[in-house]
Amino acid sequence: MCIAVFMWRSHPQYPFILLLNRDEYHNRPTTPLGWWEDGETLGGRDEQAGGTWLACGRNGKLAFVTNVREIRSNSEVKSRGVLPVRFLKSAKGPKEFAEELVEEADQYNGFNLIVADLCSMTMVCITNRPKHDASSVTPVSPGIHVLSNAKLDTPWPKAERLRRSFEDVVEKYFEAEISMKDMSKLLMNDTTKDDESELPGIRPADFEYPASAVFVETDTPLGRYGTRSSSAVVFRTSGEVSFYERYLEKDVWKEQTISYLIETEQMHHNQ
Repeated sequence: MCIAVFMWRSHPQYPFILLLNRDEYHNRPTTPLGWWEDGETLGGRDEQAGGTWLACGRNGKLAFVTNVREIRSNSEVKSRGVLPVRFLKSAKGPKEFAEELVEEADQYNGFNLIVADLCSMTMVCITNRPKHDASSVTPVSPGIHVLSNAKLDTPWPKAERLRRSFEDVVEKYFEAEISMKDMSKLLMNDTTKDDESELPGIRPADFEYPASAVFVETDTPLGRYGTRSSSAVVFRTSGEVSFYERYLEKDVWKEQTISYLIETEQMHHNQ
């Protein structure tokens, strides 16, 4: 499970701002934010399945994925974490990639995948739930969006809390330099939980209640589960991408920021 709030094509200095929490079992092996072996891909990595929840590339591509909450999942299908990697390594743009993926979307458990090209400023949301839904590929419109474990902008209480908090911070700092670290700590550490009457009711309340916070912490029969990392990505009009991650490593919170310029040839080619 993850939750993300992002602003797309709605700010004079920052065409894209993203805050994302990754929720996972604490014992699942994970590599923190860094450049991958190819030297082109930047993100954390799920060592168990080899995929990622959020990554971007020197070529201006970016992708992140969340699970769709379901009664049960199929352990035999492909890992959803490979989807962002596939997009980053693909020669296709967001729309073409989405059209290709829809043909095989039933090979995965429920997912929401955002794929973007920061050079051409195109972004698409792909979901494979509910099955056989004609609206599974949607261009993302300018504005503020929240993606949790249902369709994009589904008004779950925690999603609406996060949206309001994000709107307040963006309004307050609209003319100023935005600190990714401050935004992340201010908004993504929120442990406020829903009233039990507001829970979606897809899974039992003993799962949904702790998962109803933006920042999740809970014990399960399979071990400690919750927010393992908080990420922030900011894309500036100058072509600079800054990627901040605060992550849990052996029960200690660590943080780092990596910045890079999108390859200028790519920027000019797509403008």
